[in-house]
Amino acid sequence: MTPGQLVHETRQRHGVSQKQLAMRAGTTQSAISRIERDRISPSVATLRELLYLLGEDLTLGAEKRDFGIDRTLIAERLKSSPSERVEYGLAMAEQLIAISPNVRKGTA
Repeated sequence: MTPGQLVHETRQRHGVSQKQLAMRAGTTQSAISRIERDRISPSVATLRELLYLLGEDLTLGAEKRDFGIDRTLIAERLKSSPSERVEYGLAMAEQLIAISPNVRKGTA
């Protein structure tokens, strides 16, 4: 969900018009409209304030990403010496270059 969608849905849920929210926020209706249509991206502070004026709190969080990372492979690579890791990295780069249709050897 975009910040604009969040403001729009929250405003609708509370039965507040764009003009009413703008008056509460000390801005214009057109500014609220631009935010809701994602024409401009509000700062986190502005988003927090708009939601606060609608009677809700903005909550942000972070979660550990668990996809796309092979921790066992990382642990194995770290057992190698620095020169072995460099050699492995170069071999992987050469393989990627060889299979890439958009990269010609020596011109990347």
